[in-house]
Amino acid sequence: MYAIFVDGSRQYRVEPGQTLDIDYREGSETGDSLKFENVLAIGGDEGLRLGTPSVAGASVTATVLGIEKGEKLYIQKFRRRKNSKRRTGHRQMFTRIEIGQINA
Repeated sequence: MYAIFVDGSRQYRVEPGQTLDIDYREGSETGDSLKFENVLAIGGDEGLRLGTPSVAGASVTATVLGIEKGEKLYIQKFRRRKNSKRRTGHRQMFTRIEIGQINA
């Protein structure tokens, strides 16, 4: 069984037991439970259920495993002038979750 749900501006295809990195959520601690109710589709042995735009009564529950940081991205700016080079970096924060149950 799998489900496709929306979180933020991204769509995720998940199965029970899968680990996933989603956008950082302020205030979520390790062990907290999250519930995603904007489920677009549910697939399984009985076929595919598509929502218009979401499946009524469907939800995906997940457990927060922790807060992670992504790899470092470097931003480099350069102009044709003396001493005009700048190099900075950024590390995006993610919330790592484990999918628990898909309720149809």
